[in-house]
Amino acid sequence: MVSPVPTYDLYGESRAKRPDFWLHCETIASRSSTHHWEISLHRHESFQQFLYIRNGSGDAILSGTTVALTPPCVVAVPPGVSHGFRFSRDIDGLVITLVAERLRLTAGLAKRPGDWLSSPRVIQIPAGDDVAYLDQTFSRLFAEFEAQRVGRNDLIEAHLMAAILILGRGVQPDAAGGARDPKLARVEALKDLIGRHFREQLPAESYAKLLNVSPTHLNRVAREVTGMSIHDLIMARVIDEARRALVFTTASVQAVADGLGFADAAYFSRSFRKCTGQTPRQYREAERERLAQVEAG
Repeated sequence: MVSPVPTYDLYGESRAKRPDFWLHCETIASRSSTHHWEISLHRHESFQQFLYIRNGSGDAILSGTTVALTPPCVVAVPPGVSHGFRFSRDIDGLVITLVAERLRLTAGLAKRPGDWLSSPRVIQIPAGDDVAYLDQTFSRLFAEFEAQRVGRNDLIEAHLMAAILILGRGVQPDAAGGARDPKLARVEALKDLIGRHFREQLPAESYAKLLNVSPTHLNRVAREVTGMSIHDLIMARVIDEARRALVFTTASVQAVADGLGFADAAYFSRSFRKCTGQTPRQYREAERERLAQVEAG
């Protein structure tokens, strides 16, 4: 009988002892050295992890597959994925653990199967300017986490967003001898436009026009790559923003609706409930209660 993979909050703390953070950062050595440089298979229900390997070596076990770690590289582990690690004693790097729903790029990954972050992977950082930049970015993130200075959370988020976006540019499907998949590129361009214009409540036809393609073609490509229509992608982005605003700001439901371009709060509430199964107020209360339990734990 195969033993189940345990679910932990962070490297083995029991789920009853929930940490009080949206992001945690520490050196890989500080944690792995106490476990004889080996982290056994486990999973996190709500956390996204990034391991930045600067020097040393080891193996990552991701969903049952063992991948060698050759620095410089980054290991990305989405929520719910079983993973474990073996490190050399000279390992040098950082492990960043964050509440996935707290960050726009990692929120709702289960609904975005075409997103590169939805699958576990080891990302090699090729030689070039990005090596130095990413090293500096991760180092500054760690320094901000340790220093507890004014503006800490905003700077941490900015550093992390920059690192994820740069890493994402290098994650391309190996099609046609490494050429970029045109459908994926089209959907990425669509997502970028949605990220810039979702508050304006533009219809699908407007995005197709901006990309110089027909709405029918763009909708077909979106469904092939993500399993979602253009409208679904727009609403997912709007609802992701609404969820963050409801939990992490004191704005009223009406103010959140106004900020997202809804004609009235009632229509916003119906749309939100259709996507989440809860009204905005129910979601806010439930999530704040959950986070209060996290802090109390």
